[in-house]
Amino acid sequence: MPFRQGDFTSRINPSMNLMNLGWFKNTRHFIAALCLVFGALFGLAMPANAQANRSADSSSANIGERVSRDVHEIYAKGLEFLTQTQDERGTWPAGEGVGPGTTGLAVLAFLASGEDPNFGPHRDVIRKGLRHILAGQSAVTGYISPSMYHHGFAMLALCEAYGVVDDSDLYPPGERESQRSLAEAVELAVRAALTAQKNNRRGGWRYAPNASDADTSVSGAVVMGLLAARNAGIEVPDESIDRAIDYLVSMTAEDGSVGYTSASEGGGGESVARSSIVNLVLAIAGRKELQAYPSTLQYLVANRDAEPLWPEYARYYQAQAYFQSDVEVWKQWNDRLIQRLKRDQKPNGSFDGDLGVTNSTSMSLLALAVNYRFLPIYER
Repeated sequence: MPFRQGDFTSRINPSMNLMNLGWFKNTRHFIAALCLVFGALFGLAMPANAQANRSADSSSANIGERVSRDVHEIYAKGLEFLTQTQDERGTWPAGEGVGPGTTGLAVLAFLASGEDPNFGPHRDVIRKGLRHILAGQSAVTGYISPSMYHHGFAMLALCEAYGVVDDSDLYPPGERESQRSLAEAVELAVRAALTAQKNNRRGGWRYAPNASDADTSVSGAVVMGLLAARNAGIEVPDESIDRAIDYLVSMTAEDGSVGYTSASEGGGGESVARSSIVNLVLAIAGRKELQAYPSTLQYLVANRDAEPLWPEYARYYQAQAYFQSDVEVWKQWNDRLIQRLKRDQKPNGSFDGDLGVTNSTSMSLLALAVNYRFLPIYER
């Protein structure tokens, strides 16, 4: 989809994610060590070389241990394109989609590659992108304009950066004291999302933060950001997640198709992206017992070879949904995706698409990022 334009005080719960502690961020070797230790204990996503000794059930064994040369080459070329095209504001020109959401998706692509965001070759690109997102956030409401779509993807990027990026050098000397930390920015973003939901009669989100109607695409982006915040140790009320899930389930037809702004739009219409969103949210939220989970999975498996609308957007969610739901289906789908992206990637590393070159490139890379299993959003 193209981008368009209650009081709650959260608190950090450090015990939920030790990667968020400030002293943790200063030494990359210590990061690697803790990824090994806590990844083994809690099932967090780990770099490929850290997974060699990880015990797992047969359905997920060997996932992430060996990443193909094709994936590495596609990803490296894509990141190089994004590096070369980032502008001085820290974002990327992407037609109608330019803004913090576009920036957030590109930052996620860099973070998902597995390189060290504090010492790796793209540290400055990541920091410029994060500064752009923070510059677009209201210090009062926490809203990241110009829409809740942008807010959702930007919030997701902030959450994933929060645990691994050392923000003590996010700004030049002399500016640091007056700027928000990533922890403060995430808490503000969560507060803005929850306030918008309280004002929404359907329990979801639409483009405007004060909207009373909702759609499944924007709602999916926002609720994934909230789930990432919760995973990072930020308190998100269960009732907020439950209300969002109730809305998404209400939009799901018996055949697993999902409507956009009304449930009647399901039931036979093409909805690969939307069905992927609902299936993924239910998996990450631990609500697989709901009937919408097997029905959306059945729909996705039946339509795994379909050419969906907004293909880059759909693949971004498909990759995560298949991986969370059925590893064998994901493997087959992923092999075909690699060959498709290898064929479609431009010599400069970009991908064309209706979302604009930056969004299409970032989402294409993120569809491959499950192969690395580095970010917590790609854990099983």
